[in-house]
Amino acid sequence: MSRLGVVGNISIDRSHRIGLPGSVGIGGAALHVALAAARGGLASRPISLVGPDLEMIRCDPRIGVLDLSGVRTVDGRSAVFTLSYDDNEVLVSSEADYGVSTHLTAHALEEICARRDSCFHVCCRRPLDIVRVLDVLVRAAAPFSLDFFLPSAAESIAAAATALPHAHLVFANAAEYDLITNTVPTHALRDVVLTDGPRPVQLLRSGRCLARAAPPQVRTVDVTGSGDTLAGTFLAAKAGDLHDAAALERAVRAASAHAASPAFQLG
Repeated sequence: MSRLGVVGNISIDRSHRIGLPGSVGIGGAALHVALAAARGGLASRPISLVGPDLEMIRCDPRIGVLDLSGVRTVDGRSAVFTLSYDDNEVLVSSEADYGVSTHLTAHALEEICARRDSCFHVCCRRPLDIVRVLDVLVRAAAPFSLDFFLPSAAESIAAAATALPHAHLVFANAAEYDLITNTVPTHALRDVVLTDGPRPVQLLRSGRCLARAAPPQVRTVDVTGSGDTLAGTFLAAKAGDLHDAAALERAVRAASAHAASPAFQLG
């Protein structure tokens, strides 16, 4: 059976809209992607580091569907991300205290080389050494997908440049896609799931649109993790042999439902 290893951060997320009270929850791209994939039927395990302050996730029934064997607890603070959004749910600022995640690269390389997973998703975010991780995946000819985080996308995409044509799937928003196609020829990219705010999400293959899905109108509560939910759900749908249009529709609906739900509260 296929199993997805998701390399990235598990964190304490502090998110708020400008001028409004915020929320504190358990987050991080690795958690959101893996959880969405597992809920979609694809066995998944985040590959991440946490401190003792997040050790309680191992007995949290809300994420009992996940294999947490790739999550190592080490001494120190878990990563903390502070995310601020405007009234249109656009990220306007982010602050990071990486904590124990500064050691994520070594852990990720160890887990990848152990070959416990049949495919990988890499959340290309600081402080991960993207060049080293992707080089190992490319050399091993391991199937992998990627996503980026806009505030650090220029740096991350440059680091991923030589690996991008080897990625089976890339998730990007419109601004990130511009950066990607200024780095790698469009025809060299395999599949790209392209988001663009409230506009329809597209699946592109070598730059050609194969499918579109319009996000349903929902009352947004917290958008943090909605893009990761889209990615995990789409990966699971494709692993389950759903055709492109149906997989994209399922992923878009899952992301919208996530945005309409309260944050994954801590405690």
